[in-house]
Amino acid sequence: MLSITSQYLARYRRLDAGDGTPVLLPVTGAQRRFALVRAMDPAGRPDLVPMFFAFPRGTVDPVRLAAAANRLAARYPVLRARPTVLRGTPVLRLERPQVPVTRETCAPGEDAAAVLRRALGRWAPEGSPLRLFLVPDGPEGAEGAEEVLAVVLDHSACDGQSLARLVAELGAGYDEGPGADGPSPADVAAELADYREAVLRQLDAEERAGAPDAMAYWGERLRTVREQAPVARPEPLSPGAPPSGSATLRMPAAPDGVPFPELLHACRAAAAVLYGAGHVVPLGYPWGGRPAGTAPVLGCFLNTVVFPTATGEAPTPSATAAAWWDDLDHAATPFDAVVHAARAAGSGWSGRLDGMLTVDDSRRQPPLCLGGVTGREIHVDGRAVRGPFAVSVTQGPELRLRMVWDRTVLPDRTAESAFTALADAVRTPAPTAG
Repeated sequence: MLSITSQYLARYRRLDAGDGTPVLLPVTGAQRRFALVRAMDPAGRPDLVPMFFAFPRGTVDPVRLAAAANRLAARYPVLRARPTVLRGTPVLRLERPQVPVTRETCAPGEDAAAVLRRALGRWAPEGSPLRLFLVPDGPEGAEGAEEVLAVVLDHSACDGQSLARLVAELGAGYDEGPGADGPSPADVAAELADYREAVLRQLDAEERAGAPDAMAYWGERLRTVREQAPVARPEPLSPGAPPSGSATLRMPAAPDGVPFPELLHACRAAAAVLYGAGHVVPLGYPWGGRPAGTAPVLGCFLNTVVFPTATGEAPTPSATAAAWWDDLDHAATPFDAVVHAARAAGSGWSGRLDGMLTVDDSRRQPPLCLGGVTGREIHVDGRAVRGPFAVSVTQGPELRLRMVWDRTVLPDRTAESAFTALADAVRTPAPTAG
């Protein structure tokens, strides 16, 4: 039987006739996951990756910014492509670069965060995958008044590997000014060829990773997984209340940071508070990289790996680490194939995740610098979130833990208790073997 990736490639090749029709690009397994998640969302919301930077008021020139962003979109296919499903097959359709820079204003009593939450909430999936929003923050003319620039991408166009590069190149393009030349036709053609080749190499790797032994592994691994996401709370949120809550904690960092399996194990403590003991909860995390020899194209290549997070008393940190190491041998199996394997093994799991864990290194996240002025990266809380809860960990000179949750399904008190359990587990070092 053909693997899911093989079936996808066969359908894609039937669509891409090469007869002069608009260019259709294949998508990776990671990008197919975003199509799956959007299809399962009743509102059809896309996954967004926003970055927010505060600048002194009047610093950002929208004309220069738009010119820089559109030159980037002209060069990199993924920044001017539109995710679409054609005859049941997810693809990217190339369009002309058209990156909007939207200037928003605050109503009386509003701050930039409220305006940006509203702007992202009305994101139309059919538009550009890269969009920028500029919002004043604070009273006009006040000392220290700022403006917030949001650089927002559809997640199907980027992953964590791409963000640092995008920020650096956006700043460099801004410094060139609005009259700078865009990429030459030869450069555009070469980048397009590199992107297509990179995705096809990735799909080839995913096809091998979806072999019968990998499917058997994931079927057994996830056979007992059941979604635990609670139904919507019976009492609605109060009018004007943001749809999500958040908690953040900074703590001293060990010289080598916290090993990933220990962070994964700490998420088990949070899941136990949220869902109760005795469950096997699907927790996702991004992992992977580009196949050897692949051009460093801008795009999305990190797979989402599923970790069955047991909330009972039996698993130990060492058991979590051992299971995680075993999973890495099969981490390239595309997400939709993993879901299929789990369901074939008897799990009722639909593919929804009850939690997400992401880990970044602050030393690899350069700030956005425009015209010699460095923006201060900030968080905009209260945005709608995908799934019941998500944990992000930033390692560097200090360790920053952050958790967000969907307030329409999780009460703040319960989520805050889960965050406390998470932080306590991170603070408590795992016992060493031997």
